[in-house]
Amino acid sequence: MYVYYTLNNNFSKPVRKTKGHARIENMANLITHGKAHFEYEILERYEAGIELLGFEVKTIRAHRGSILGAHIIVRGDEAFVVGMEIPPYQVNNTPKEYDPLRTRKLLLKKEELSDLQKSGETKGLTIIPLSLYSKGRKIKIEVAVVRGKKLHDKRETIKKRDTDREMRRTLKTG
Repeated sequence: MYVYYTLNNNFSKPVRKTKGHARIENMANLITHGKAHFEYEILERYEAGIELLGFEVKTIRAHRGSILGAHIIVRGDEAFVVGMEIPPYQVNNTPKEYDPLRTRKLLLKKEELSDLQKSGETKGLTIIPLSLYSKGRKIKIEVAVVRGKKLHDKRETIKKRDTDREMRRTLKTG
């Protein structure tokens, strides 16, 4: 295989290219759970593949869909996403029986599945999706084991955010 390096548009960082195809070096976030860091304390993160239909992939690549309110359940040796909404890409070309809220299977290693199952059975812990992103040509989902924050924890987060914003503002002007 022939590999060569070229400079990208701003001539600052070389981009590795292989013959015929440019290699994607970074991952693009397609759909994120915006309130996850505010509502939950994130304990562990996992990367998983997800079983999707072709038009669902096109919809996700168009940044349409929602993972708010979705959660992960582990049954036996399989994990599933429940409550993730992916609308049809083109309504007229979608099968009539398509359900945008259908459960979708996650692709994880056995040891990751057993870890998720143990933490899912622990009282007070939940497993939620944090984001859907592309890694190369594949769509991946970032899954996290979380604990819900109490009201006073949320107030601390808001207070910390405000003080950081004030510090940046004073450093910028001063």
